[in-house]
Amino acid sequence: MKIVVAIGGSILLKEYDCKKFQEYSEILKSLASENEIFVVVGGGKPAREYIGVVRELGAGEAQCDDIGIEVTRINAKLLLSALGDAAYQKVPHNFQEALEYSATGKIIVMGGTEPAHSTDAVSAILAEYIHADKLINLTSVDGMYDKDPNKYEDAKLIKEITASEMIEFISGKDTKAGTYEFFDMTAIQMIKRSSLETVIANGYDSENLIKAINGEEVGTKVISK
Repeated sequence: MKIVVAIGGSILLKEYDCKKFQEYSEILKSLASENEIFVVVGGGKPAREYIGVVRELGAGEAQCDDIGIEVTRINAKLLLSALGDAAYQKVPHNFQEALEYSATGKIIVMGGTEPAHSTDAVSAILAEYIHADKLINLTSVDGMYDKDPNKYEDAKLIKEITASEMIEFISGKDTKAGTYEFFDMTAIQMIKRSSLETVIANGYDSENLIKAINGEEVGTKVISK
């Protein structure tokens, strides 16, 4: 299969060490033996901290986005270092480059692309662009909940949801650079229009990536209606 994996920066850099990079490197290399793998890495806490500094300097949102994008590309380079020869050792800056680099048969790792697109959106657009069979989004929670599980103890995991229902759920949410919302509107629109099979799961447990690819029940499955 042709698979796009989005990994949140907060997953890889929660402890500011190399452990998660190494852990995911081994799993991605294993998966790449039978699948074509594309990875999109988020910015996480480092990106939010840099964005906070540049915003205090009076920068506009597009410039804040640009700083965040640079951090995602640094995170992508860290994962490339872990993957070594299994990956193409250059970070694509756009979808065409990602497609071109994939001709090598190696794992492709990228970060952000342009302002106003979160890495959730980048992963969904990339999946549409390369005609991926699956999009796996690895985040810091177990999947999509009916409300923020970090704030509400009675939040319930939604095991299956349509793209249309998800669009309604997140409409009107804040979209400033570096703000955390569960999922990006552009990403959901891409999933809906391209009928993209999508799973959102907890990335702290890297085995969830294998489960999602194997079709096991994990996280939230997004149906493209």
